[in-house]
Amino acid sequence: MALKETKSTCPYCGVGCGVVIESEGEQITGVRGDPDHPANFGRLCTKGSTLHLTATAPITRQARLLHPMRREQRGDTPQRVGWDEALDLAAARFGRVIQEHGPDAVGFYISGQLLTEDYYVFNKLAKGLIATNNVDTNSRLCMSSAVAGYKLTLGADAPPNCYDDVNHAGCIFIVGSNTAWAHPILFRRIEDARAANPQLKIIFCDPRKTDTAEIADLYLPIQPGTDVMLFNGLLHIMLWEGWTAPAYIAAHTSGFDELKATVRDCTPELVAQICGITKEDLFAAAKMFATSPATLSLYCQGLNQSSSGTAKNAALINLHLATGQIGKPGAGPFSLTGQPNAMGGREVGGLANLLSAHRDMANPQHRAEVAALWGVPSVPDKPGKTAVEMFQAAADGEIKALWIACTNPAQSMPDQATVRRALQRAEFIVVQEAFSTTASCDYADLLLPATSWGEKTGTVTNSERRISRVLPAVPAPGGTRHDWAIAVEFAQRLEKQLRPGQPTLFPYPLTDAGAEMIWNEHRESTRGRDLDITGMGYAMLERAPQQWPLREGQSTGKARLYEDGVFPTADGKARFANTVYKPLAEPRESRYPFSLTTGRLRDHWHGMSRTGTLGRLFGHVAEPSIELHPQDMQRRGLVEGDLVHVTSKRGSIVVPAQASNALGLNQAFMAMHWGGEFLSGCSASGERLAGVNALTTSAYCPSSKQPELKHAAVKILKAELPWSLLALAWLPEADALATREQLRQIMGLFPFASCVPFGRERAGVMLRAAAHEAPPDELLQRIEGLMGVGGADALRYADKRKGQRRAMRLVRHGDQAQLEAFVLAGDTSAQAWIRTLLQDELPAQAYGRQLLAPGGQPPLAVRAAGKQICTCFNVSDTAIAHQLSSATGGPEARLASLQAALKCGTNCGSCVPELKRMVRASLPASALPQAA
Repeated sequence: MALKETKSTCPYCGVGCGVVIESEGEQITGVRGDPDHPANFGRLCTKGSTLHLTATAPITRQARLLHPMRREQRGDTPQRVGWDEALDLAAARFGRVIQEHGPDAVGFYISGQLLTEDYYVFNKLAKGLIATNNVDTNSRLCMSSAVAGYKLTLGADAPPNCYDDVNHAGCIFIVGSNTAWAHPILFRRIEDARAANPQLKIIFCDPRKTDTAEIADLYLPIQPGTDVMLFNGLLHIMLWEGWTAPAYIAAHTSGFDELKATVRDCTPELVAQICGITKEDLFAAAKMFATSPATLSLYCQGLNQSSSGTAKNAALINLHLATGQIGKPGAGPFSLTGQPNAMGGREVGGLANLLSAHRDMANPQHRAEVAALWGVPSVPDKPGKTAVEMFQAAADGEIKALWIACTNPAQSMPDQATVRRALQRAEFIVVQEAFSTTASCDYADLLLPATSWGEKTGTVTNSERRISRVLPAVPAPGGTRHDWAIAVEFAQRLEKQLRPGQPTLFPYPLTDAGAEMIWNEHRESTRGRDLDITGMGYAMLERAPQQWPLREGQSTGKARLYEDGVFPTADGKARFANTVYKPLAEPRESRYPFSLTTGRLRDHWHGMSRTGTLGRLFGHVAEPSIELHPQDMQRRGLVEGDLVHVTSKRGSIVVPAQASNALGLNQAFMAMHWGGEFLSGCSASGERLAGVNALTTSAYCPSSKQPELKHAAVKILKAELPWSLLALAWLPEADALATREQLRQIMGLFPFASCVPFGRERAGVMLRAAAHEAPPDELLQRIEGLMGVGGADALRYADKRKGQRRAMRLVRHGDQAQLEAFVLAGDTSAQAWIRTLLQDELPAQAYGRQLLAPGGQPPLAVRAAGKQICTCFNVSDTAIAHQLSSATGGPEARLASLQAALKCGTNCGSCVPELKRMVRASLPASALPQAA
């Protein structure tokens, strides 16, 4: 069968990398970066470079939702139904709720991973047909503060920069963004810019010293939530030192005098005290920012996910306006979009307070324009429920029916207790998904199967306003349908109840021509607007991605905005925002003395519905944990791996503790990805725990309604759970997902449990659990059976009095026996070497009875391969340390020799910051920079 190549776009972060998908027939066989795409020029990160594996692996295929499924009652196993039956049911149930309780009794919660065409139809469905503004998106959780900040200051939600600006900047200010992990291909471009221009200055500001700090000349470890005070303090110094641009301020801005009065009180002494940094570093940052010929700011969730998110964004933009660092190459405030199409969703008005083409719901003229375009008498003026408000309304019984598309609120929303109460109380829930394994699917009355990456058609917009085509490489599998097509078919049924006898508002054919028809309608809605894309057709985008605006008759979009100093405001001037510092919504206090921040892992994406199926992506970070400063660990008598209760005012979880020097004292960090699918347990009252977002707060910014996911006050106490279990097994790929799903049901029977995949070439599953005492034998036997050690061929040991059990299964390969599966229950003290035997597939026959001996030590040393650093080439820290032990020369020479010998860091580059850290640690003291 001939190999086919299809150009498309990566479905992960907002960088928007182009990909070339290789396929044969109905099977995706490979992926590589598109060398012609201006976002990545052929590069891909660890996530993007494994896309074909997540599309083709048997485990991923088993995770797919392939046919409509219906539950007669909550808690039942869903049963397959036909599309007509499913959509008729959805239309009947939504129609009944609307007729009995009004249009605002339904809500749509959609996703920044939908395509623009999908987003457009959902927006029209809710606001045009049903007449409710209750349509919001998970982009509310990541980008709404950026939207509000841009609109407040510059007049429109339009990032003014492009990626090429990193090559023209004299100073790059990275704040509230672990760019190295969250936007890795853009970070590669920053590395390239630094290599080409060693004079480039980089400031990094974040409470955690992440991998991004490796490239910085100046690191500002501010206290969580103090960004507004920092920015106001920087402006105070700039004013004092004469580093502002009075002519630019006078000609192109308004409102500066009011802001000056506010920042007058933000003295270096006060700012240093509140932010937890030195005055010297504050002055250094102000000088670098203000006196550089061009300063570029890059920022993300550290500013956005905050109860002061809009103020943080605006305060940073104030710095650019005050210094004239905007509207020229290499300068400007550049918000890095979190999701692949959060920008596209913003463009079509896919938020509860927006309408198509950056129109405002509150503006009567804007509402009239959209109503005329759609052919409806009006669109509603009542503000819709935003994400947090929507689920609170469902929990209160106000919203009766919910439609959830391409997102997983039972994992990603803050304050999971409220979210799950909402999902339990709602009368009817539709979940439109590609994967059946997300936690939200457990609550669905109706599951509708959607197409996924490699199967979809439409467009996405990346962080630099660049629109790219998404094209299908393979046919839609099973009974899956495109998201926009599902919404169209539902809408056509519903309008027979709500608009009987009238022409359809959704005349789109359910073919690729329908997607283009939707796109053209969206294009027309932008005519004359700041994001005018009337010159951008599918044919043009298939030749090359384009930035907006690109008006009819033009051939190229605009790389940078506001070069003429004219802004989309009533008077054409940008507006300084009077940003007053406010403390966190939930500051640390004596009962909750730790600041918990959340963030990303290097090799995973959001709720891991896709990346979580691939064991190799768990090589860098293998299990859930909470990171603490080593001194905080010591003060609480904790050692690496000890279980701790982490408790906020909303909930509690149990998780292993891990020491990290990246954090300050009284700070904690946990990755946002660890939801109930991978980390679970039950409270003393039997309530099931729900991952990291059991802890986070739904307190939100009053302007953007974006919740403060980045900070929660917590207490951390050692968990006294003396009975423990560890089980690992290599399993046939055809069985691995089913085993994990069955183990997921068991996890809630323990106070603590985690279940993750592992393995590069094989499918492995690991279960870890802990309890106050040994559980019933029946439960342990069930676990042993699932892990493949329940048969007569397993080696066993049991001591019921002590609550200890061991089971091992060895398989002979030639003249060697290897450990294929084991369960250690009650005594896991030998876990390190036994786990190494299995995961590294070492010969096991020499260890005999020691495998079963309680607390046994191996007769021969078992050397672990080490922690994976490079995912692309499976290079461990042990191999890197061995190579560096004989290396000579300076840091650059050592890194080059390391890459030449082991290839680490030569493919996607995601591990390069960590490699540089290891190289620096290997240098003799005489080669280290000396303090002045």
